[in-house]
Amino acid sequence: MNTIVVVKLKTLLMEKGITTRELSRRTDLRHATISELANQKRLSAHFPHLASIAHALDIEDMNQIITFEKIED
Repeated sequence: MNTIVVVKLKTLLMEKGITTRELSRRTDLRHATISELANQKRLSAHFPHLASIAHALDIEDMNQIITFEKIED
Protein backbone atom coordinates (compact mmCIF):
# COMPACT_ATOMS: atom_id res chain seq x y z
CA MET A 1 0.00 0.00 0.00
CA ASN A 2 1.33 3.45 -0.92
CA THR A 3 0.54 6.87 0.42
CA ILE A 4 -0.15 9.91 -1.74
CA VAL A 5 -0.47 13.57 -0.83
CA VAL A 6 -3.90 15.03 -1.58
CA VAL A 7 -4.24 18.79 -2.00
CA LYS A 8 -7.78 19.84 -1.06
CA LEU A 9 -7.48 23.29 -2.57
CA LYS A 10 -10.28 22.90 -5.11
CA THR A 11 -12.77 22.01 -2.38
CA LEU A 12 -11.57 24.85 -0.15
CA LEU A 13 -11.95 27.37 -2.94
CA MET A 14 -15.49 26.18 -3.68
CA GLU A 15 -16.41 26.36 0.03
CA LYS A 16 -15.06 29.90 0.30
CA GLY A 17 -16.45 31.05 -3.05
CA ILE A 18 -13.02 32.03 -4.37
CA THR A 19 -11.65 31.32 -7.84
CA THR A 20 -8.13 30.17 -8.59
CA ARG A 21 -7.55 33.52 -10.27
CA GLU A 22 -8.61 35.40 -7.11
CA LEU A 23 -6.38 33.21 -4.93
CA SER A 24 -3.53 33.92 -7.32
CA ARG A 25 -4.06 37.65 -6.79
CA ARG A 26 -4.27 37.28 -3.01
CA THR A 27 -1.12 35.17 -2.75
CA ASP A 28 0.94 36.71 -5.55
CA LEU A 29 1.50 33.18 -6.89
CA ARG A 30 1.21 32.35 -10.56
CA HIS A 31 -2.30 31.31 -11.62
CA ALA A 32 -0.80 28.18 -13.20
CA THR A 33 0.70 27.18 -9.84
CA ILE A 34 -2.64 27.56 -8.05
CA SER A 35 -4.49 25.74 -10.83
CA GLU A 36 -2.02 22.84 -10.86
CA LEU A 37 -2.27 22.46 -7.08
CA ALA A 38 -6.07 22.61 -7.18
CA ASN A 39 -6.26 19.99 -9.93
CA GLN A 40 -3.70 17.57 -8.45
CA LYS A 41 -1.37 18.18 -11.42
CA ARG A 42 1.62 19.42 -9.42
CA LEU A 43 4.10 16.88 -8.08
CA SER A 44 5.63 19.20 -5.49
CA ALA A 45 4.64 22.16 -3.39
CA HIS A 46 6.88 24.71 -1.72
CA PHE A 47 6.27 25.49 1.94
CA PRO A 48 6.20 29.26 1.30
CA HIS A 49 3.47 28.71 -1.31
CA LEU A 50 1.41 26.65 1.12
CA ALA A 51 1.92 29.29 3.82
CA SER A 52 0.73 32.03 1.44
CA ILE A 53 -2.34 30.01 0.52
CA ALA A 54 -3.13 29.30 4.18
CA HIS A 55 -2.79 32.98 5.04
CA ALA A 56 -4.98 34.09 2.11
CA LEU A 57 -7.70 31.58 3.04
CA ASP A 58 -7.42 32.28 6.79
CA ILE A 59 -6.42 28.70 7.57
CA GLU A 60 -4.35 27.80 10.62
CA ASP A 61 -4.32 24.01 10.26
CA MET A 62 -2.39 22.73 7.23
CA ASN A 63 -4.49 19.55 7.35
CA GLN A 64 -7.28 21.62 5.84
CA ILE A 65 -5.13 22.07 2.72
CA ILE A 66 -3.20 18.80 2.42
CA THR A 67 -3.75 15.26 3.66
CA PHE A 68 -2.33 11.83 3.06
CA GLU A 69 -4.34 9.06 1.45
CA LYS A 70 -3.46 5.40 1.29
CA ILE A 71 -3.88 3.70 -2.08
CA GLU A 72 -3.58 0.06 -3.00
CA ASP A 73 -1.05 -0.99 -5.60
